[in-house]
Amino acid sequence: MDGLRQRFERFLEQRNLVTETLRALEAKTGVDKRYLAAGAATLLSLYLLFGHGASLLCNLIGFAYPAYASIKAIESPSKEDDTVWLTYWVVYGLFGLAEFFSDLLLSWFPFYYAGKCAFLLFCMVPGPWNGAHMLYHRAIRPLFLKHHEAVDSIVSDLSGQALDVAAGVTRDGKESMTHLQKVK
Repeated sequence: MDGLRQRFERFLEQRNLVTETLRALEAKTGVDKRYLAAGAATLLSLYLLFGHGASLLCNLIGFAYPAYASIKAIESPSKEDDTVWLTYWVVYGLFGLAEFFSDLLLSWFPFYYAGKCAFLLFCMVPGPWNGAHMLYHRAIRPLFLKHHEAVDSIVSDLSGQALDVAAGVTRDGKESMTHLQKVK
């Protein structure tokens, strides 16, 4: 627990939008920024548990910061941060796909959105406890390595068929236009 407290303290010492806002609120109210941050986290958690629009809030949490961090990763010269966020987006996409098919069932579970938010935060955690990294290497990568050749073959066949259909439609369209021009 002390490790978590130390990370929380280090986070509050960084300079970013959240910590600057907390510093400004601390100056105006006289309430320590640690209590303000803990109170905000508590209110956010309670809203996820009982509030209307918890789905939107949960999706914002799962999208907004990772999108920001992904843009920063793209702009940085390092490749490691790119891999971290690409891995997150693969897990996020598969989770979203699974959620689409099970949403009616899952939404009946109490505190579903709090659990979903906790899962997405787990997938964002930096360092060795990064959930996206663990899920990717333990589940997604082995499935990918096992089936990627078959999927590549199917995609290649489908793209060839799509190109053939597009060429046929284009050819038929040109012939129709030529015929219409001759009729006039």
